[in-house]
Amino acid sequence: MQKIKGCIKMNHVNFEELKGKTVLSIEREADALIFNCSDGYSYKLYHEQDCCESVVIESITGDLDDLIGNEILVAEESISDKNPDNVSFEYQDCFTWTFYKLATIKGWVDIRWYGESNGYYSISVDFIKYENIPE
Repeated sequence: MQKIKGCIKMNHVNFEELKGKTVLSIEREADALIFNCSDGYSYKLYHEQDCCESVVIESITGDLDDLIGNEILVAEESISDKNPDNVSFEYQDCFTWTFYKLATIKGWVDIRWYGESNGYYSISVDFIKYENIPE
């Protein structure tokens, strides 16, 4: 395992692993979200960028603060190679939409990622679990 800034890097996990967790805080980086949970683990939702693709958070619907301090009741991922209603681009070669749905008793949050490439590079979203360790 690789130590990263007070954490031990773990393997990729399924997004559904967040279900039943209590999120203490959410950090937003450029195109990444880090969910810090009460059980001592953090989860990073991001894309490892390469040279010839783009994978970005296209939109977040709902309030991320509704996830903090409450048990995650729903944690779902879905992927589509079709554009959502009312979304179109002039040119699209290889693309994927990845949707993440989270819910607590306080509300829902939908995180929509858009990935595009020339077909030779990954456009998937990564989800990694970290164990927080004392500094």
